[in-house]
Amino acid sequence: MPHGPESQSWLLEEFIARLASVFETMAGERPAIERPAGSDTPPDGLAWQQPFAGAPGAVWLNATDGDVAAIGGYILAAAGLGDADGETVKSTYLETLSQALAGLAQALSGQWGREVTPRDGREWTGAGTNRGDAATASVVWSRAEIQLPERVAALHIGFEQALLDALADRNRLEIAREPPAPEGLAAPANLPAPGGAITSRTFDLLLDVELPVSVSFGRAQVQLKDVLKLTTGSIVELNRSITEPVEVIVNNCVIARGEVVVVEGNFGVRIQQVISRQERLRTLH
Repeated sequence: MPHGPESQSWLLEEFIARLASVFETMAGERPAIERPAGSDTPPDGLAWQQPFAGAPGAVWLNATDGDVAAIGGYILAAAGLGDADGETVKSTYLETLSQALAGLAQALSGQWGREVTPRDGREWTGAGTNRGDAATASVVWSRAEIQLPERVAALHIGFEQALLDALADRNRLEIAREPPAPEGLAAPANLPAPGGAITSRTFDLLLDVELPVSVSFGRAQVQLKDVLKLTTGSIVELNRSITEPVEVIVNNCVIARGEVVVVEGNFGVRIQQVISRQERLRTLH
């Protein structure tokens, strides 16, 4: 559990890791994302405020129009849609953030042992999002630089103090109440409601993206001296018996369990159980 100043660092590392995974899933490549030292006041641009059900405070994400176009355009170009209009580019950028924020919520669920989910995210439509603005006065900002082929896109990531405080002291965590919408905020219709079906046209285009699926027969911990002794014919005993189901893993998350079958000379898995959302969260940590 992070404490004090470590809260911001932990949140930032988790979000960046989830964002990189989203890029890898949607574009087929995992770009380098660097964290320049120190804090950085975000410029005017497109800002997104994301509160969570089950946690206080919110995460803010801010990027200039040029960086929004670079990120959204990069994802679309990887899908063969390089000539998309500006609204589609923006929608793709917001969906990329939405998936990364959902991953951050999973990380928070693992920390607190309770379900945390994104809810009621809002786009900032006011004049600015600097530290002097009333809506962002309690936000602690950091900067991430995404190394894209054509340019380095900057994404400013802010964490409200309430979220940082809750991470610093688990005993002071209070379930966030439904906050009133700050003046100047509006929820765009092109993002899915938390827990609801994703119906945007951009996501429909991404449904053809291929994801790696792997099957885990079991695991074992072996001392280095024993690893060095392995030769042809050596046997490594796993932690799963032959009667237990194998695990089906997608994007490093166990989604189902089943039995091994043979299909036309190839191994396959017959799904016996699709695991619950809560259990999926536990498999990530």
